[in-house]
Amino acid sequence: QVRLVESGGGLVQTGESLRLSCAASGIIFSINVMGWYRQAPGKQRELVASISSSGYAAYADSVKGRFTISRDNAKSTVYLQMNILKPEDTAVYYCTADVRSSPGSSNLYWGQGTQVTVSS
Repeated sequence: QVRLVESGGGLVQTGESLRLSCAASGIIFSINVMGWYRQAPGKQRELVASISSSGYAAYADSVKGRFTISRDNAKSTVYLQMNILKPEDTAVYYCTADVRSSPGSSNLYWGQGTQVTVSS
């Protein structure tokens, strides 16, 4: 199976930055889309950003212009650079990856989640 291991979360003040990393390991033939979701207390899970295997990125309106998603296909790793953080960004952030372990077989995997807290 595939495992996603995240790092980079923490506690910061308003206006500061963090970079999240998520590395996939296991039986990987290829990885299609990778992305980051977040879930704040009392709110539904929200797609923050996603990136295709070719590098096309999409963002939620709430983070557009502040966050940047990127990936290193050789390392099976996706990153989320978060700038100008706001208290509203406080949430548990989850990495996800659509992984093909063989041609024609695809499964969605999730990281364990990492806490990002932005103090006011």
